[in-house]
Amino acid sequence: MKTLIILGAVNAFISVALGAFGAHGLEGKISEHYMSVWEKAVSYQMYHALGLIAVGILVQATGAPLLGAAGWLMLLGIIFFSGSLYILAVSGISILGAITPIGGVLFLAGWICLIIGMIRL
Repeated sequence: MKTLIILGAVNAFISVALGAFGAHGLEGKISEHYMSVWEKAVSYQMYHALGLIAVGILVQATGAPLLGAAGWLMLLGIIFFSGSLYILAVSGISILGAITPIGGVLFLAGWICLIIGMIRL
């Protein structure tokens, strides 16, 4: 699906931009712990941006509906997982850490949909 490929590319772009911002704009402004949290958010956003691109290509090649669900779950995972970690890193509001696992579960559900969708082909 073209939309998932575009969303993947947009998220890859954002991941690179936020990685650079973290390395240069946040250096010395947040603790090493929160810098590590920021880097984890950037890494997982990039992994799943690439996953979105791959899933989008697979949806176009196969038309398998479960693969589309995998892509949307990955996108929601980016929003919940990486988004909560970005906000946590700059704000220090620890309650946001409770949102992060929701994103992790969404990531896992996306990968499971990809696995099942490919098995069904």
